This record gives sequence, C-alpha cells and structure tokens, in this order.
Amino acid sequence: MTEQTESIPTAQPARRVVVAEDETLIRLDIIEILKGEGYDVVGEADNGEKAVQLAEELKPDLVLMDVKMPVMDGISAAEKIVKARIAPVVLLTAFSQKELVERARDAGAMAYVVKPFSPADLIPAIEIALSRHEEIKALENEVSDLQEQFATRKLVERAKSLLTTKMGLTEPEAFRWIQKTSMDRRLSMREVAETIINQVN
Repeated sequence: MTEQTESIPTAQPARRVVVAEDETLIRLDIIEILKGEGYDVVGEADNGEKAVQLAEELKPDLVLMDVKMPVMDGISAAEKIVKARIAPVVLLTAFSQKELVERARDAGAMAYVVKPFSPADLIPAIEIALSRHEEIKALENEVSDLQEQFATRKLVERAKSLLTTKMGLTEPEAFRWIQKTSMDRRLSMREVAETIINQVN
C-alpha cells in the first residue's frame, strides 16, 4: 500500500530576518520572540559592519538592529542597507532622544523601538515596516512601468511619424502596421518601433 501525502495549502513563507545586537542575551531574547511569532531568523550579528555584510549576503526581508554597536553603529549600518535597497530596517535603542530619532529617520529606518520592549511593541513595528516597504516597492514598480510605457509611446510615435513621412502611410495605417508586425513577429511594439527608427531614419 502506497502512502499518499495530502497536499495542504502552504502558508506564506516565513519572513526572513537578520538580527544585529551586540548584547548576546538581548539578541537571544529578540530571536526567541521572532521565532515565536513565526519569523525565520537567517542571520545574527554583534556589530553594524557584520549586519551590513549579512544583509548583502542573505538578502533578508527585514533587518532588526540595535543603534549602539561596536565597529559600525546601527544608524550607519541602516543607512548602508537602505541605500543599497536590500531590506527595510527597524532600529532598537535604549534612548529616545530627538537627535537619535532624527538620525534614524534620515538613515531610512522604517521604525524605531525603544528598549525595554515587549513582543507587543516589537511585532507591530516590524509588521508596519514590512508593509511600508512593500508599498514603497509597489509604487517604485508602478513608476518604472509608467516610465517604460511613456518611453514606448514616444518611440511608437516617432516610428509612426517616420512611416508617414518616408513611406506615405496615414497615421492609423502606420500604427496598425506597427501593431500587426508586433503580433506577427512576436515582438513588443517598442522593439518594432526601435527597428523602424534604426532602419528608416
């Protein structure tokens, strides 16, 4: 008799987190909280430089790090991680001074949690940071798509203009020709337009 494995719908994969905290006990507490909440802690660092290294290597969904760390502080590390567009960063600190909060914000940190904290403080900050990061990425993709569409439209207009002036086609005929060529040759309209511009110009 063969065993049949039931296919159970899989939940969304656990969010991958790098934790950077120079105090071992606090780091272990954070990891325990995160694992208890279903996060996958993929890397641990005890200084900012190592946190940046791990973020670059592991490409986590989030980096959670202390502000005050040796070698490179958390704010400088956060700035590098955010500038490289690796992951959102949530900073942890025992201080809530205005200057530190402003530096964290300017570095691009998505959230700032003051120690001592409980899971009820930490988890919502992480979820908000992840959500905001996803919204920003979606917006960036949308802008990129719009720029691509605009560039394609400009190229198609230029190709249409060349077809009307050099080949005597009307604008609608030129557009239909580009469209038909695109479908027949399985090319994008942009590729057809670029070919026309290169050959007819």
